[in-house]
Amino acid sequence: MEKKNKVFEPIKLAGITFPNRIIRSATYEGMSDENGKPTEQLLKKYIALAKGGVGGIITGFIGVNQQGKSTGHYMSMINNAESVKAYKKITSKMHEMGTPIIAQLNHCGGQTKKEATGMPVIAPSKIADYKAKEMTNSEILEVIDAFVQGVKNAKEAGFDGVQIHMAHGYLLSEFVSPRMNRRTDKWGGNTVNRFRIVKEIFEQSRKEVGDYPMIVKMNGFETLKNGLTIEESIEIAKLLEQVSCDGIEVSNGTVKAGLSTMRGQVPWELMVAQNNKLNKMPQFVKGIIGKVAEKTFPQPQPKNLYNLNAAMLIKNAVNIPVIVVGGITNLDEIENIINNNKCDMVSMSRPFILEPDLVNKFQTGKQTHAKCIQCNFCIIGSESGPLRCYYGKVPARLV
Repeated sequence: MEKKNKVFEPIKLAGITFPNRIIRSATYEGMSDENGKPTEQLLKKYIALAKGGVGGIITGFIGVNQQGKSTGHYMSMINNAESVKAYKKITSKMHEMGTPIIAQLNHCGGQTKKEATGMPVIAPSKIADYKAKEMTNSEILEVIDAFVQGVKNAKEAGFDGVQIHMAHGYLLSEFVSPRMNRRTDKWGGNTVNRFRIVKEIFEQSRKEVGDYPMIVKMNGFETLKNGLTIEESIEIAKLLEQVSCDGIEVSNGTVKAGLSTMRGQVPWELMVAQNNKLNKMPQFVKGIIGKVAEKTFPQPQPKNLYNLNAAMLIKNAVNIPVIVVGGITNLDEIENIINNNKCDMVSMSRPFILEPDLVNKFQTGKQTHAKCIQCNFCIIGSESGPLRCYYGKVPARLV
């Protein structure tokens, strides 16, 4: 008997009904104004995804306070009334189109800069991975309050739920990582203590918003020395279930680890082109820079499904839904994951930048593989402008 294909069937996760099992993972858009208010450009981006058939949208990360702002181009914020009002327009449109939308809330921690925030850079510990001062107890409590307020604001803005970002070396990821959290007080040390800030965010949020859907994005593992292992991530997943987390999206790595998080090519051509000093150098020098960059940022393997094993191990350890992201590029892979219950849903990021209608193409049989070439120009480009696909080509204005 032929196994049933569940990919394009509805699924209920965290109380939210998704029309299919393929969702758009959080992707930094840089489409807000200088105050973090989302623009019409962002709304159009989401409309294209909704028309394209995605089962749901997780927004690019949204900042919970000024000190946690990204260094990238115009990060969205949710700590003011204007942003909440603007997001109401977006969520209303998505619901009109039948597309669930989840707000990813984040604080960039040691990965931000004073030039971006106008404030000191803070992190759990002062370590070589970033230039930041160790947080005081009162600063930790302020961050917890900011996340709780962010959850309340997201609910008011009409989002179907929130995703707490505790992956990729941002603040909450820094807290749960043994590499980045060297504290000896109640916020550091063993797994339970390093998880404490996340526990407080969930418990205090639940008092404010009840059973409002709250999921997380977490690292299944970190690739750097003394980083988070899959064994400890499984323990953290169990702790998340205990604090009433509704679902887990499994990713990996930190920005410090380079391309381990997203894999693919080293986008050195665009990195050079966007740097005024480097771009003025002779072409042969740029070539040397490229070779150095490729050695400095090696391309980890495999390039596809690199978080699947970790996600499956976590799924086997908890009773809440698990989503896998990372190097998912073709329908056969998705069908294998979903139909064999390896994970409950899959999420994709880079393929949707080029093809917002990719799910429709999959469902109609027009296409079985994403056209994304994993050049990673989109990642570098978002530092200075809105999200777009470059398809491995440096813009003419930068040549």
